[in-house]
Amino acid sequence: MSSSQTKRPLQSLKSRALKGDIRVPGDKSISHRSLMFGGLAIGETKITGLLEGEDVLATAEAMRKLGATVNRDNDGTWHVTGVGVGALREPDSVIDMGNAGTGIRLMAGIVATHPITTFFTGDASLCKRPMGRVADPLAEFGAQFITRERGRPPMAVIGTDEAKPVTYTLPMASAQVKSAVLLAGLNTAGTTTVIEPKPSRDHTERMLRHFGVDVDVSINDDGGRTVSLTGPVEMKAADIVVPTDPSSAAFPLVAALINPESQVTIRDVCLNPLRTGLITTLIEMGGDITIANEREEAGETIGDLVVSGKNRLTGIVVPAERAPSMIDEYPVLAVAAAYAQGETRMCGLEELRVKESDRLAAVAAGLAANGIIHRIEGDDLIVTGGDVPGGGMVETHLDHRIAMSFLVLGLGANDPVAVDDANPIATSFPSFEALMRELGANLAPAGS
Repeated sequence: MSSSQTKRPLQSLKSRALKGDIRVPGDKSISHRSLMFGGLAIGETKITGLLEGEDVLATAEAMRKLGATVNRDNDGTWHVTGVGVGALREPDSVIDMGNAGTGIRLMAGIVATHPITTFFTGDASLCKRPMGRVADPLAEFGAQFITRERGRPPMAVIGTDEAKPVTYTLPMASAQVKSAVLLAGLNTAGTTTVIEPKPSRDHTERMLRHFGVDVDVSINDDGGRTVSLTGPVEMKAADIVVPTDPSSAAFPLVAALINPESQVTIRDVCLNPLRTGLITTLIEMGGDITIANEREEAGETIGDLVVSGKNRLTGIVVPAERAPSMIDEYPVLAVAAAYAQGETRMCGLEELRVKESDRLAAVAAGLAANGIIHRIEGDDLIVTGGDVPGGGMVETHLDHRIAMSFLVLGLGANDPVAVDDANPIATSFPSFEALMRELGANLAPAGS
């Protein structure tokens, strides 16, 4: 979202039981990668189910500027004709990644080992986010980075044509940093290795294999993983069916659980085991969630979520080791915790401080604005659930997940819950309002 765009306050009000059968948009992580990998492969990749949110459309435009041919049919099918690893062209203008943190970090990895200079920028939110966590390991390949103070975009990446393979140990589990390093390794002679302390999302590894790249993954003695590939590689075009995004499914999922007598089915959800932490947690809290029609598609597990609001949730302790599998879902989990009986402790949330906003602070502020008892202890968020007063205005900080999470909060609150700006929702879930209304959610403009 442009920082100059007029804010659009939106509120949610107590709603009847939610009912319906829906399909949320395609998975954002897989959508980004399908465009990038298609652009690096030889031949034409056909993509169906692509998320057409602003973040992913920014990645599509970035790949065009780097030389790939990217087109969309009227029926929503996308076609990407790649240039091959090592053959990206230097963009003739700045690449604007909008709000796409995944997009800019993975793109930095791709261009770092191509002998081109690439300039990246983004919206007001993205330009506050630190890029040092990818710039530091990518500099070890030989790339150079120029950023604003504290490593913030706009960012120039001066790629190298003499890349040296890297073995990099992640300071904390991060699929974005891991992926950036692996993507730099695609055009590097020798073996590139990433060692992660905890397993993070593995969409990159799975999709690289789908495009013909040999990726080696081993489990370490401490439970972490070592991931390596040997370059330079040749990627071959491979069609992709994008499953729906579990991070987007999280909103109607929680909404159904907190509204008694709700019955909602969410179709074709990506059930990659490194993405299902929220589902595991909600089931532990007593949520009535079943998985139907489970199957495999392009290396990913897919299924339908059948959700009922017949059970009252109960507070639990959510272990820190689960964080990488649900890092984007903590804001909406905090909403579920507000309705749960007793106390919910979410442990090890340090990664939330460097998302689209400081999500830990933003969630705490939103809870406070709506009368919900909570506290932060170190990197843990503790929420005491029960009756939800509501009545507050939540500052979103241009963060789509904060906006959607607190709109879900209002669906069962005593008084309406408003967010100061619903525009950022379009970055990941353009159909959010329409789908939620289809289920029976009461959403309306807020204020003047």
